[in-house]
Amino acid sequence: MSGSKIRVLIVDDSAVVRQTLSDVLSSDPEIEIMATASDPFVAAERIREQVPDVITLDIEMPRMDGLTFLQKIMAQHPIPVVICSSLAEEGAQSTLKALEYGAIDIITKPRLGSRQFLEESRVTLCQAIKAAANARLGRRAAHVVEPKLNADSVLSRASGAMIETTEKVVAIGASTGGTEALRVLLESLPPDAPGIVIVQHMPEMFTRAFANRLDTLCSITVKEAEQNDTILRGRALIAPGNHHMLLKRSGARYYVEIKDGPLVSRHRPSVDVLFRSAARYAGQNAVGVIMTGMGDDGANGMLEMKQAGAITIAQDEQTCVVFGMPCEAIKRQAVDRILPLHAIAGAMVAYAK
Repeated sequence: MSGSKIRVLIVDDSAVVRQTLSDVLSSDPEIEIMATASDPFVAAERIREQVPDVITLDIEMPRMDGLTFLQKIMAQHPIPVVICSSLAEEGAQSTLKALEYGAIDIITKPRLGSRQFLEESRVTLCQAIKAAANARLGRRAAHVVEPKLNADSVLSRASGAMIETTEKVVAIGASTGGTEALRVLLESLPPDAPGIVIVQHMPEMFTRAFANRLDTLCSITVKEAEQNDTILRGRALIAPGNHHMLLKRSGARYYVEIKDGPLVSRHRPSVDVLFRSAARYAGQNAVGVIMTGMGDDGANGMLEMKQAGAITIAQDEQTCVVFGMPCEAIKRQAVDRILPLHAIAGAMVAYAK
């Protein structure tokens, strides 16, 4: 994208949403609105005139639904598509189906609210558009202008003593492209796999549907994490959207804490928050895995995990949708092994033994 703006086509049947999205995305100097469309037929005309770099797509629309349009795009002229959905839980399954069909990410439709909410929406929306554009180009964005907070703003200063235990904990972080990558990874695990905690950048309410879907596909149990959930062998806990998740320990029991707080590394939940808590409370009893995603969330936390004695793994560039997060961890010398997606599950299980 060097030297030119990311051209976005907004497809939504609501004129208010089209205008709001246009205003929010146009506030970023790296993004321009190429056109808007009220339904897929109008969108097809716009694409014939000029091909966008990224399409934002609603699911429920007149004349043709978004899933059908997405399938046609991917079959005829693949363009990075970001699903822009409201937080309607009943629509979560169809939105997750869109990710299977090739959509890059899910973002939440901005709505009127506090100044903080609108600013967080702007950061999330613009980040998703840039990630989608870079997924198409196969490289990371040259720079990100949004300010960041580090995980100290969420983590307490209390320190947990590091003792060796027989149980290992696996902490996983993923973003753009991570929903399908996590499916591949978790489906490969045996029923007695080590306990797993996961941060996948995803909007609130979609994480539960995502966890429930994975639970039906995998030999292990998968659920959206709740406060004080115990980390158990054969179970994966996924951080709820819009909340940070921390690993904690009480005696030999590992459990999770769910917290509010500011965006960390432009995200909530943040991989850095999870990884830094794993370094503090699990240390050498942890395995860290950083997967496909834009930006650097998790890179600093993974370095802390490695320094605390954990084994750390990064997904390789060839199997990432966006190589940003693993690349940044590798740059910081935070990674012990760089593996293709299909090899990560076996390495996790081996290291956990």
